[in-house]
Amino acid sequence: MKILDWYILKRYLLTFLMMILLFIPIGITVHLAEKIGKILEREAPFSEVMVYLLDFTIVFAHLLFPLFLFLSVIWFTSKLANNTEIVAFLSSGVSFSRFLRPYLIGATIVGLISIFLGLYLAPNASKGYNDFQYKYLKSKQNTTKQKLFKQINDNDIIYVSSFDASKFQGLNFSLEHFENNKLAYKISSSNIRYLKEDSIYRLRNYLKRTVKDGIDILEIERKKDTIFNFELEDLVPEDYIAETLNYVDLKRFITREEERGSSNIGRYKLELYRKWSLPVSVFILTIIAVAVSSIKRRGGMGVNLAFGITIAMIFVFFDKVFGTMAAQSDFSPLIAVWFPNVIFGILAVILLYNAKR
Repeated sequence: MKILDWYILKRYLLTFLMMILLFIPIGITVHLAEKIGKILEREAPFSEVMVYLLDFTIVFAHLLFPLFLFLSVIWFTSKLANNTEIVAFLSSGVSFSRFLRPYLIGATIVGLISIFLGLYLAPNASKGYNDFQYKYLKSKQNTTKQKLFKQINDNDIIYVSSFDASKFQGLNFSLEHFENNKLAYKISSSNIRYLKEDSIYRLRNYLKRTVKDGIDILEIERKKDTIFNFELEDLVPEDYIAETLNYVDLKRFITREEERGSSNIGRYKLELYRKWSLPVSVFILTIIAVAVSSIKRRGGMGVNLAFGITIAMIFVFFDKVFGTMAAQSDFSPLIAVWFPNVIFGILAVILLYNAKR
């Protein structure tokens, strides 16, 4: 590491940190202004609100990690170009590839942080964030409309009209068990609750209807504690469960859902592949930012920032469009996640080649 490397690397990391510290409070303020009415109406405890905002910060930062980095690299590299520092570096015999090295070192550091966030920290934050949303911010009307109907193995199908992940309980639960393609028995209850300390389920207004030799046998109890061969995650609303699992648990969850023939495999795999695509995006966007902003332009830093924001918007557009296609159709999640990186990787090579010239 030479003086040049330390100088650029320090500017790289400090500007990135300042960009995060600048945008995150803005994001928190806007988000809190939008949700403060429901928070006060539901009388959410102050401690839970603070934890929720911390979780929101982690989720928000992880989601926009590459874009924060992209804008920060354009910002400080444009300042170097306007101060003719880059011209001085290259005139002293430093090649453009050598000039790029501290940027790649910085991208490696940020990429490792992004991997840690994506594999472990962000899933935990996402769980707390979504639990708070369902507990205090989602209207009861919308929650009631969320239904779960899932085949958990070859013989069992479960149904629940709604599930509160924060309280581990759901409404209007039923389980149908089939043998030789015929209904063997059906269990239903008005309420199901998971008792974590005992690892059992408690059913209210329990009813079991067993079909045997054409005769229905009914078993009715006001309250019944029992165990089932499905896990708590099977009852969680499927729109955010993949976001709350770390890498190992998510792979295990996807394998189990594939065996059950779940229709949401594309959405789950999309979340899995993104854990590795984001760190790669860090390198690609860093190279594009350097190639764009290392040239001193007549319009100054404003032109570079305008061009950078345009590229960032196009990148987000590609990511959202292909992500939606993979989540709601048979489009390959692998292609959906990596296609923006491939396109912008080619753009990075072209821009870098022109910058070297």
